[in-house]
Amino acid sequence: MRRMSKVIILCVVIQLAPVSALFGFGSLWDWLKLPDPEPVIVPDEMHMNASELATSKGFPYETHSVTTEDGYILQLHRIPHGRYNKNFIGSRPVALLQHGLLNSANIWMLNSPDQSLPFLLADAGVDVWLGNNRGNTYSKKHITLDPGQNAFWDFCWDEMAKYDLPAEINYILSQTGNDQLYYVGYSQGTAIGFAKFSEDQELAKKVKHFLALAPVAHVGFMTSALRLLVPFSGEIQTFLNIFGGGAVDADPRKVRKLSNLMYSGMDDDQKMQGLSSIVGDMNGRSINKSKIDVYNAQCVSSTSAKTLMQWAQGIKSNQFQHFDYGANENHWKYGQRKPPLYYPSNIKVPVAIFTGGKDTLSDPTDVSWLLSQINVTHHVNVPWHNHLGLVIGYDAKYFVYPTLISIITGRTWKPDK
Repeated sequence: MRRMSKVIILCVVIQLAPVSALFGFGSLWDWLKLPDPEPVIVPDEMHMNASELATSKGFPYETHSVTTEDGYILQLHRIPHGRYNKNFIGSRPVALLQHGLLNSANIWMLNSPDQSLPFLLADAGVDVWLGNNRGNTYSKKHITLDPGQNAFWDFCWDEMAKYDLPAEINYILSQTGNDQLYYVGYSQGTAIGFAKFSEDQELAKKVKHFLALAPVAHVGFMTSALRLLVPFSGEIQTFLNIFGGGAVDADPRKVRKLSNLMYSGMDDDQKMQGLSSIVGDMNGRSINKSKIDVYNAQCVSSTSAKTLMQWAQGIKSNQFQHFDYGANENHWKYGQRKPPLYYPSNIKVPVAIFTGGKDTLSDPTDVSWLLSQINVTHHVNVPWHNHLGLVIGYDAKYFVYPTLISIITGRTWKPDK
C-alpha cells in the first residue's frame, strides 16, 4: 500500500509538475523541499539530451533554430541520413516528427536503433526532422520574453498550430529544397496538424501525407488523469493559479530526481505499474521493462497551463475547438460568444491513422468521430498498445512502423528479425 501511494503521487507529479497546491503552497518542488539536482558527470540514457541520444547510437545530428511569427524560438533536431547511407545519390523524402503533450523530441529516441522510429527512418533513407513546440525543454527562448515571465507561458496548443507548425514546415522545406514533406504527429502533435491543415490549405499543400499516431481531436471519452482538471476548466485565472501563474515547467533533472525518490526500492514490475497508472495498460509484450527508468526520466517536458486547460475544456465540451476564454472575451477575440470549432472534414491531406486498443487518451469512440471526418488511407490498430506503446513499444517495428515507413519511402519496408 505504501509503495502504491508513492506511485500515485509520482503519477500526478509527472503529469502536472510543478503544480502549485490549491491551498497556498508555492511550487511543488519547494513544497516537497527537493534539493537542486546534482550535476551529471557521465551521461547515460536517463540523462542524455537529443544530440547524445542520436550520436551515441551512431547517427549524425544537427540542431536548427526557427523563430515563429509571434517571437518564439523553436529548436529543431535533424538526422539527415542513416548510419550506412550517407553517400546515397538522389533526393531523400523528408519527414517531420512532432511530439505530444508534455513531451519533447527525446520521446522518439529512447529505444535501440532497430526500435526507434527516427533511426529506422534515417536508415531507410529518410531525412528526419524532430520538432519541439514552444515551452518545452528545447524551445524556451523568445525574442523579447523570458520563461521567468508569466507572459512567456500565455499560449495554448492553438498557437502551436497557428505559429509553430508553419514555422517548422517552411523552415525544413527551405533547408532541404523539397516542395513537400511527410508529417508524423503523435498525440497532441496530431491535434495541431488536424487543426492547422483544416484552416490553412496553403500549408496543407506542403504535406504529402499526414501520419497520425494516437490521434486526438474530440476527447470527450478520454479517461486519462487529465479528467482531474475538468472541474477547474471554467475559470482561467483559477486554473492558472493552480500552476503558479502559467508554467508547467517540468525541469527534466528534477523529474529524474523525483522519479528516483519515489521509485526507490521498487523492482521493474512495480515501476511499470507506476507508468501504467499514467498512460493506461502497460504490458510486458510491448514495453521493455529494463528501460523503465529511462522512460520515466525522459518522457516528460514542459508546457503551459493554458495548454492543459484547453484539453480540459475539450473533455468537458466534447468539441474540437479553439481555446474558450469565456463569452465576453470570446466575443472580443473571435467575434462570437463560443470558441470556433476546428473542422477536420476540411483537410485535403491524405491521413494514415495508427491507434492502440488500450489507449485511454485516444479513446476508440473519439477516434471513430475523427475517422468519419478525414480522408483515411490506412488505419492500423494494435489491440494491446496503449498511448505510449505506439512510440516506445519495442514491437511497434512489427505492427506500426512497416506501414508508416513504407508510406514515406514509397517502397515496402520490413523490419530486420
